[in-house]
Amino acid sequence: MLVTLSAAVTADGYMDDNTPERLTISTPEDMAEVYRLRTGHDAILVGAETLRRDNPALLLRDPEARRRRAERGLRPDLTKVTVTASGKLDPSLRFFTEGDAEHYVFSTVRLPELDRVATVIRSDAPSARAIVTELEKRGIRRLFVEGGARILRLFLEEGMADTLRLAVNPAMTLGEGRGGAHFAFDAPGKPCIRSRFGGMEVSTWQLKPDTAADDLRFLRMAVDESRKCVPCATSYCVGAVVVTSDGSVFTGRTHETSATHHAEQEAVAKALAAGARLRGASIYSSMEPCSKRASEPESCTELILRHGFAHVAFALYEPDCFVACRGALTLRESGVDVRHCPELAGEVRAANAHLWR
Repeated sequence: MLVTLSAAVTADGYMDDNTPERLTISTPEDMAEVYRLRTGHDAILVGAETLRRDNPALLLRDPEARRRRAERGLRPDLTKVTVTASGKLDPSLRFFTEGDAEHYVFSTVRLPELDRVATVIRSDAPSARAIVTELEKRGIRRLFVEGGARILRLFLEEGMADTLRLAVNPAMTLGEGRGGAHFAFDAPGKPCIRSRFGGMEVSTWQLKPDTAADDLRFLRMAVDESRKCVPCATSYCVGAVVVTSDGSVFTGRTHETSATHHAEQEAVAKALAAGARLRGASIYSSMEPCSKRASEPESCTELILRHGFAHVAFALYEPDCFVACRGALTLRESGVDVRHCPELAGEVRAANAHLWR
C-alpha cells in the first residue's frame, strides 16, 4: 500500500487552536489541491478526535473522479477510515452520514452502536502497521491520511508513510497558550519538493523509495516458479525469489527438493549454498510468507527474520484455508519493509485453483 500523509499548520506549527470553533489554516487554493490529491487514493483516514472536533464529511468533491469510480464498480466516495481508543463516536457524524462510501473503524472497544454504519475492526492497540495490513486485505491500495497530529505521528514513528505533504501558512500564527495540537517535521536527506498554493508553503517529502517496478519484476518470476509446482491438497503452490544486495538472484518453489519445504526455504537454501550474504537482501514470494506451520518448526516469516532480510514483497495474502496467517504484520512489526502487490494476485489464485474448488 502507498500511504500519503497530509497536514496543514500555522507558521508556529499548530494544526488547530484551543477554541471550540474549527480553525481554517489552508487557503482555498491549497484546499483545492488537497481535494485533487484525494482523487488518486482509495481511502481516507482521520483520527476520531478530528471527527469529534471538526465533524468533516471527507467527500470526494470532483464530479469526474466520482463518475470514474462508479464506472469501475466502486462507490463514488473514497472509503472512510478512522481510529478510536475511547470508542466515543456518534453515528450521526457527517463522516458516517454524508456521501456514498464504505466505513471502517479501528477500535480498542466493541461499538455495537456503529454496526449499521461501519465495519468495526477490534484491536488491543491499533497500530499503523495493523491498519495498513487490514486495509490491504480489504482491497485498499492507496491511503490518504489527513490527521490529526497523533495519527500522523503514529504512521511516521512506525515507518508506514511513503509521502508526507506539509502545508505551512506563513501569514498565520497562534502564539503560546492559544495553540492546540502541534505538528512539525523535517527529514534531511530525503527527497523533497517545495511549492506554493495560494500563499501556503508546501513541502512534499518522499520518505520511502519507489520499489514498484522491481517488486513486480521479481514477483512475476516468483509466479512463474509457482506454476512449476505439483498441486497438493495440503499446501499452496508458491514461488519465491531471493535477491541479494549484490544483485545475485535465487529462485525456489514449494516442495522443490523436500516434501515439507516452502518456496522461501528453497530459495534461501540455494542462496546459502552459494555463499550469498542475506542480511539486507530482498525476498519476493507469490503468497504472503507463512507465520505458523505444522510440518516444520520454523515458519517462513521466522526464517526471513533470522537471516535479516530488509525487504519483502508478495502478491496474495494467504487465505485462511489451513491456518490464520499474520506473516505480513509480523514482518512489519519487526521493522521489515513489506510491500503488497495485488496486481498479480489473480495469477496466484489461478496457480492454486485446485484448492479453491
